[in-house]
Amino acid sequence: MSIYILGIETSCDDTSAAILKDNKILANKIAGQEVHKGYGGVVPELASRAHQQHIVPVVDVAFREAGITKDKLHAIAFTRGPGLLGSLLVGTSFAKAMALGMNIPLIEVDHLQAHVLAHFIHNNNTEPPELPFICLTVSGGHSQIEIIKDYFQFELLGQTIDDAAGEAFDKAAKILGLPYPGGPLIDKHAQDGNSEAFKLPHPKVTGYNYSFSGLKTSFLYLIRDHLKSDADFIKKNLNDLCASIQKAIIDVLLHKLTMAVEDTKIKRVAIAGGVSANSSLRQRLKDLANEKGWKLHIPPFEYCTDNAAMIAIAGYYKYKAGIWGSQSAVPYARKNQ
Repeated sequence: MSIYILGIETSCDDTSAAILKDNKILANKIAGQEVHKGYGGVVPELASRAHQQHIVPVVDVAFREAGITKDKLHAIAFTRGPGLLGSLLVGTSFAKAMALGMNIPLIEVDHLQAHVLAHFIHNNNTEPPELPFICLTVSGGHSQIEIIKDYFQFELLGQTIDDAAGEAFDKAAKILGLPYPGGPLIDKHAQDGNSEAFKLPHPKVTGYNYSFSGLKTSFLYLIRDHLKSDADFIKKNLNDLCASIQKAIIDVLLHKLTMAVEDTKIKRVAIAGGVSANSSLRQRLKDLANEKGWKLHIPPFEYCTDNAAMIAIAGYYKYKAGIWGSQSAVPYARKNQ
């Protein structure tokens, strides 16, 4: 008998609902929040209010697109954390109420684990990674390298000690005067730029850990110093500046990933998270995999950024394993809570 899961994702500023039948996605709907563009970043209070407005319509559209009714559901999976507490509360409360009203299991999902498990959504064009594999998860709030030993057995090798790679992209874009979200715009401008035009330092951090705060500061000082002598410096060099900061961030990411693969001898490699949609990161990983003989797994674009399909697939494997949640579950903002 097929298993139907409703996935709910509200960790930041996207309200998403997905319907899954076994490991296949029937619907994956996302409502974004335009309100944050005028503030240069996500405003938590505005995000939570928008989730309240979007959650019911998004779930309704997902059911209609999937062509099923709610009585088909076996369980409801939701993002418990990490993320913005106000946003998480909306999804948690909705999932709890619906599961209680239908008397079906509630399944708690860790947002970061879900990004990795998105690789196991059925896709005719790609094969899921063979366990164990190394995964580089990079997003606006997280950057980490893990050994994925089983669906829910992850060994953390290294992570950022300050800012995440996605945040570094967005802050660099803000320094350049690009609108929010700036990461995709840096990627776009970088395609027409010279990545060697401006040299930026690589942070020296022990082990497999990352640090991006110093790189952001160096980029800020570079811009500041050149603007003193040329008020149009950014305008004249925008593409080169984007290409240079993008190369520096990706250099750091791939250096530590290469170390991890060489040390563990695990040559099955995957990426996950919003930054995995970056075109330069994807291409450089492909080139590196060809050079090193890695088996590389890159998720489809629709499963890179925050989405409920990844929550649903995580819920599917938890349901099969009998790992069910509780009505007493509360969201958590950080991974270690």
